[in-house]
Order: sequence, then structure tokens, then C-alpha cells
Amino acid sequence: MNIPSMKDKVSAEEWQLRIELAACYRLVAMYGWTDLVFTHISARVPGPEHHFLINPYGLMFDEITASSLVKVDENCKILHDTPFPVNPAGFVIHSAVHAVRHDVGCVLHTHTRAGVAVSAQKCGVLPISQQSTFVLAALGYHDYEGVALRLDEQPRLQADLGHNS
Repeated sequence: MNIPSMKDKVSAEEWQLRIELAACYRLVAMYGWTDLVFTHISARVPGPEHHFLINPYGLMFDEITASSLVKVDENCKILHDTPFPVNPAGFVIHSAVHAVRHDVGCVLHTHTRAGVAVSAQKCGVLPISQQSTFVLAALGYHDYEGVALRLDEQPRLQADLGHNS
């Protein structure tokens, strides 16, 4: 796939962020934390605008490059020429977090086998080991409402996340 370089079309700061985010996608793929094209990672673009980078819908994580990442605003407007759309569920989830958590620079939404197994249990994470107690204080739960395609789910996502990571 021939994707034109974005290096000369963005600031040096944004280009570095694109490199780091693309590397994050590759690491997630390497560790097997992907679910085909149904997970996403985003990073807030530095600056006063409410822009973030997210994966192009349709590319596997190991195909994502710094130049293929898509920059969007808080209304899901794509801010540069790209042949790729954005995953609607990815936008709903990530824009909800970026809108209220200005301290968060990067959001990872993965479907690891372990995460799916724990989320399928009614009780969630149990404090049955030393390792599990480390995450309990910083854990937020959001009940599954179906694929996150509706913007009206955002306030519930935001409330459930709270100040947790």
C-alpha cells in the first residue's frame, strides 16, 4: 500500500507523536492484543485544538504507519487528505475520553483474551491475589451497551471512567 508521507505536512511535534503511536500499534500487534480491526489506540495532538490521532479503519495494527494515522477533531471531522475512514466506535469511545480527561495523552482500547475473560465475569476483577489489588483502585467499569456507535453513550462512558485509568 502506497501511503504518502505526512512528515512535511505536520509539525515536528506531531510527527514524533505519529511515530510513537505507530510504534504502539506495532507493539500491541506483536503482543497479540488486537481483535482484527475492532480495537483502537488514540493520542492527543499537542496544541490548543481538540484533535487526536487514531488508526485508519480497515488496516491491521501491523500495517499502521506514522503517515497512515488519521487526525480528527472532536466532531470526527478528518483534518487531512486520507483514503481511510475512522472506525465510528473508535471515535465515540476515544473522543469521550479525550473530551473530559485533558490529563490523558493516549487511550488504548484492546480486547485481550484476559481482558475479555475478566469482563465476561459478573464480578469483574476479584481481589484474590496481590497482583489484582494493584489495579482495583484505578479500575473503571462500563457495562456493554452494544457496539459504541451512539454519541449518547459518551456521558455514561465518561461517568464510568471518572478519574480512573
